[in-house]
Amino acid sequence: MNTGFADRNPATAPRVWQVGALTRAVAHALEARFNPVAVRGEVSGFTRAASGHCYFSLKDEAGQLRCAMFRRAAGLLDFAPREGDQVEVRGRLAVYEARGDLQLVVESMSRAGQGALFEQFLRLKAQLEAEGMFDAARKRPLPALPRGIGIVTSPGAAALHDVLTALARRVPHIPVRLALAAVQGASAPGELCDALSKLYFLAKDGRGLEADSTEKSDAPPIDVILLVRGGGSIEDLWAFNDERLARAIAASPVPVIAGVGHETDFTIADFVADLRAPTPTAAAELASPPRAQWLAALDAAQDRLRRAAGRRLGAEAQRLDWLAGRLGRPSAAVAAERLRLARRAQRLHHASVWRLQQERTRLDRLAERLTRGLPPPVAAARAGLERLAERLPAALRGRLDAAHQRLERAEWRLAALDPRQVLERGYAWLEDEQGRPVTRAADTRPGQALAATLADGRVDLAVIGRRTR
Repeated sequence: MNTGFADRNPATAPRVWQVGALTRAVAHALEARFNPVAVRGEVSGFTRAASGHCYFSLKDEAGQLRCAMFRRAAGLLDFAPREGDQVEVRGRLAVYEARGDLQLVVESMSRAGQGALFEQFLRLKAQLEAEGMFDAARKRPLPALPRGIGIVTSPGAAALHDVLTALARRVPHIPVRLALAAVQGASAPGELCDALSKLYFLAKDGRGLEADSTEKSDAPPIDVILLVRGGGSIEDLWAFNDERLARAIAASPVPVIAGVGHETDFTIADFVADLRAPTPTAAAELASPPRAQWLAALDAAQDRLRRAAGRRLGAEAQRLDWLAGRLGRPSAAVAAERLRLARRAQRLHHASVWRLQQERTRLDRLAERLTRGLPPPVAAARAGLERLAERLPAALRGRLDAAHQRLERAEWRLAALDPRQVLERGYAWLEDEQGRPVTRAADTRPGQALAATLADGRVDLAVIGRRTR
């Protein structure tokens, strides 16, 4: 018996489809029957192509559904889906005609159960933002060189290991104080607030973490606090969306860095903190400028200081040479003045001799004229004139001797004013750091640097005490 389609009743034989037509018909039937559709399941095999499209599967205990999320919809995601995440997706069922595969074209995705929590998050965020707790004006800059760093996190968290490793690598010289607290669960917000309060106590007065401590600790106070936790779902991070914790962060006396979750995770603590870090390790790096960087800056500052000191010493040496030149000038002035006085004395002598000769010649002519034609009284006058002529040279010599004596006295007084003559007698010329003369003990102070100029050189001094009359 032939059981082929050719032997069957044409009225009851199935329709023969083209493959493409059948897949399109199925796709139309699915779209008309189910779309749009919302599905909840566990993410499996999530991949993101270079084009930006995402491909994954949703599964549960009873089945599995292939999904595709194109670049436009993937760009609207506010979290990074990971293997095992429970999510809710919305989209439309379709058939991928090239392979005949059933797939869900996802248009939006959210974490399972995120809707109600996210609404609470938005309400609290709007309330605190209206109170000004997110304002940039209240954000404080991080200290350039913190004396101590505080950390609030769970003792078993991987974030603690990452933060301590980063701090030990970058700033091993800065002490770190830990305040441990739960970071997940119903008790986490209260424990986080208590841990922050203990660090605030240490930041204010430098005491230990115990609130009843009465003795001062040798540890320096902390200048910045890290609030850190690893990544997780919105439920895992919900403790950091607590209003009490937000207000505790806002009350911090020192800057707070929030490093909660991954880069795509946002909590209320991130908005209230002075600075948000994308990861706990990044929070540690933001609070700890590397020691090598500061050592290099210190070396550069030392080099600049050395060059500035060299330039200052050179300038002061030139100034000292100039002052030494000025100090030697009085003796040169004395020599020049002595030479000038000698020239004037010589000129005075020549002028006096010449004038004496002129007067003598004139008197001789006058006497001759009187002798030839004048009566005896005139002869007597002539005799008087001769006596005056004889007395004139002596008078001129007396005047010259008096001028020489005045010149010698002036030369002696000028030599007495020569500073080097004074220094030869055991005196010293004192100057302060600016080169000003120091003449009174009251103008000095203990520890002040002075310079003393002696007859043969210069001595640097320091004031160890003073006594005034």
